[in-house]
Amino acid sequence: MGIRLVSATANPHKLDEIRQILGDAAVVVPRPEGLAEVVEDADTLEGNAELKVAAVVEATGQAAIADDTGLEVDSLGGAPGVRSARFAGDDADDDANVAKLLADLAAAGAHSPSSRRARFRTVVIVGWPDGRRIIGRGVVEGSIATHRRGTGGFGYDPVFVPDEGDGRTFAEMSASDKHALSHRGRALHAVDAQFADGVRPVLGES
Repeated sequence: MGIRLVSATANPHKLDEIRQILGDAAVVVPRPEGLAEVVEDADTLEGNAELKVAAVVEATGQAAIADDTGLEVDSLGGAPGVRSARFAGDDADDDANVAKLLADLAAAGAHSPSSRRARFRTVVIVGWPDGRRIIGRGVVEGSIATHRRGTGGFGYDPVFVPDEGDGRTFAEMSASDKHALSHRGRALHAVDAQFADGVRPVLGES
């Protein structure tokens, strides 16, 4: 049986992905209700992930897992980057963020695939109350489609086309196809590999 981890995310789609990818390696329980939102004001993905995992560990006294993900678009100078979840404003939803991304690319005259190069980066941190940390990182290269395609996934999935795929956006893929290529899948597998290398404490240990 896997280690019990408290999730730092309040996003149910992200929680589902974490559970699916880690499988039996971890029992990931939802973020406690009433836990205040963490102000993600670090200037790196790793910094924001650490802010989130530290807050949950402190609030619960249990091992926790947090991630932060950024979409980097070359023709936008690496934006939205660390502000990917808040690209269209602090209260923006996925639709607004995608709309701003497509509008900014159009305004920049980025119409060809070569001018729409992008990558997703994810940093996952697992933390324990005694200060131990495991860090996993994942990157996937790709490009931004000219319009939304597909109904699966979340975030920027409807417009991100991974290089290692078959031309579909992440939102057009099945969950298993996406996880096999995705930034989050790679970061979580890197974490699981460290569990397998003997870092994993026994179930219930914190």
